[in-house]
Amino acid sequence: MKKPLFDFELEKTQGLARAAKFQTLHGEIQTPVFMPVGTRATVKAMSSEDLVEIDAQVVLGNTYHLYLRPGDDLIKDMGGLHKFMNWKRPILTDSGGFQVFSLSKLRKITDEGVRFKSHLDGSSHMLTPEKSMEIQMNLGSDIIMAFDECPPYPCSDEEMRGALKRTTDWLQRCITAQTRPESALFGIIQGGLSYDYRMEHMEQVLGLEELPGYALGGFSVGEPIDEMHKMLPSIAPQMPEHKPRYLMGVGTPSDLLRAVNAGIDMFDCVFPTRVARNGTIFTWSGRLNIKRAEYARDERPLDESCECKVCQNYSRGYLRHLAKTEELLGFHLNTFHNLYFYQDLMKKARQSILAGEWESFYQTTLTRFVT
Repeated sequence: MKKPLFDFELEKTQGLARAAKFQTLHGEIQTPVFMPVGTRATVKAMSSEDLVEIDAQVVLGNTYHLYLRPGDDLIKDMGGLHKFMNWKRPILTDSGGFQVFSLSKLRKITDEGVRFKSHLDGSSHMLTPEKSMEIQMNLGSDIIMAFDECPPYPCSDEEMRGALKRTTDWLQRCITAQTRPESALFGIIQGGLSYDYRMEHMEQVLGLEELPGYALGGFSVGEPIDEMHKMLPSIAPQMPEHKPRYLMGVGTPSDLLRAVNAGIDMFDCVFPTRVARNGTIFTWSGRLNIKRAEYARDERPLDESCECKVCQNYSRGYLRHLAKTEELLGFHLNTFHNLYFYQDLMKKARQSILAGEWESFYQTTLTRFVT
């Protein structure tokens, strides 16, 4: 019998760490999971076939960027985002909220929504909860995010309370505007670095209609990252136990490990692809910069314990050459390896939880990436 959509199964816990799975229209997602970011319907330097090869379960698309270019109507007419980018597995799309709020000099926030000017041509647009839902329905996403206001760091109590109220009100409007039942709507919990605000807003969000999943937004926006990690073990367990828990926009291997240890299931971040293009590589021995002179004649792979195609076929010396000369192949190979590593990290985290060996895996692996 085929499992119902969004049927979340919590398979095992180790402390606060969780291994789970849930079904979407385009396949099952097993957690913990890292989602590569495909901002403009592409993960930079990677093809969809590459993403299948590294066994990415789900990728993230960006509502704001796809709305502006090429346009969500065009993508709908082309058969939806899955067909458009030749990706047959699940897709999560963000609401566009974070992008328009980051355009601080080009936007105005009201209770209705956000009026903003395109960063491409200066044209004026209005993004509302209803419009965000319409765009994401046109894209045909498996998981859609509610339109929210991400309060800046730092901000006043007045700014915070205004953002929390709008985010709650906008979530209700998103629920009303959703027209595609195959898409799982996730609510977003804001509150900055205040435990009280987080708990207050969580109560508001959970007090609305029950949703398929919930996310923590407003982290990794300039605050000291250790402050986030201090909060997560007290916040994440308060989120519904039998729903996916998503930490948005985070982060480094140590961030992921610490967040899994706090009870988080899902992650996305541009970090591993962005730093790959600058020559930063993640291995099971820690981080390295492939541009360093010491690797010029190094015949070893990036990581001798890695089974990705890069480590099986190319030397550090060759990859350093590509990085120093800024050859496009270097961008691809570095990105491929980093994303393979992130997928492998989450797979091994999941396996260790299921095997009852999480604490040992966590402590051993974390020490390699804590700086």
